[in-house]
Amino acid sequence: MKKLKVSGTLSVPWKIVLLIAPVVVGIFALGMGRISIPAGDVLTSLFAKLNGGEGIAATNEIVLWKIRLPRIILAALAGAGLSVAGCAFQSLFSNPLATPDTLGVAAGSSFGAALGILLGANLIGIQLTSLFFGALAVTLTWLAGSGKGKGLSTVVLSGIMIGSLFSSLVSLVKFCADTESELPAITYWLMGSLDSAGYEQLALGSPMIIVGILILYLLRWRLNILPLGDDEARASGTNLNVLRGVTIVCATAMTASCVSMCGQVGWVGLLVPHMCRMKFGNNHLSLIPASISVGAVFMIVVDTLARTISASEIPVSILTAIIGAPFFIILMRKSGGWSL
Repeated sequence: MKKLKVSGTLSVPWKIVLLIAPVVVGIFALGMGRISIPAGDVLTSLFAKLNGGEGIAATNEIVLWKIRLPRIILAALAGAGLSVAGCAFQSLFSNPLATPDTLGVAAGSSFGAALGILLGANLIGIQLTSLFFGALAVTLTWLAGSGKGKGLSTVVLSGIMIGSLFSSLVSLVKFCADTESELPAITYWLMGSLDSAGYEQLALGSPMIIVGILILYLLRWRLNILPLGDDEARASGTNLNVLRGVTIVCATAMTASCVSMCGQVGWVGLLVPHMCRMKFGNNHLSLIPASISVGAVFMIVVDTLARTISASEIPVSILTAIIGAPFFIILMRKSGGWSL
């Protein structure tokens, strides 16, 4: 019989820090880029927008609110969504290495986006095809891995199989793509980038992320029950199958939406939950809010670095891997899980 062990609660100072950190980091990120805008000017422009007064130079206004703000909002939503999805999957499968792509949704969404680019669709069309095939991948995973007498381990194996299938389909699309125009666009998109962020794109993709985060936040105390067996869950008055289903739907919708808007961004759903567990413990009452805040801050910082540290923009997934891999090595050494 499994024991439910949870630890860690958020103190009031930490609640305040986690609440304001994404806002503060976002304001500083607004001013950073090829056109540098001081934080004071950002605040001046913000207050002018709120009060209907005069702001700063028109060029800077356009840069702040039409180019950088939607990108920062997308970074915050993607970071929070992927972090919460990773946290939920790690609890659902009782596996610290589970990621938002465990059920093949990222591979399916990537195929949808690559197919959209191959067919010449616009940004919204690419986003829609990405969302559709992400949902299709998870549906196929569930149909293949669920059933009477089958456990979650079978679902995971099915997710690996379906993910491999859609990865092969992505390779097929790249093989068929025009090497001068379509192939570079597909390759760059698959490496992850937020440079196409816009309010129209956010209007289509952000509701699923926001709703998914909200549902898992409201159910966060029940997520502590996910690693338990059926008997222990029933003793607590929880329908474990319903809880698992809601968790999978929310995490899948968030992941598909994130991938449809900014491509494949690895490590966030694996790295951030572990960072939060190291500091705040494994109680989801603390872990979910911490993952939302830290994930948003992490992605805002990474995207800001991606667009500022070189003349040409660096794909986000490259930076997340460069940051994530060394951190995970340190984590393994500290936890005693890896010794030489």
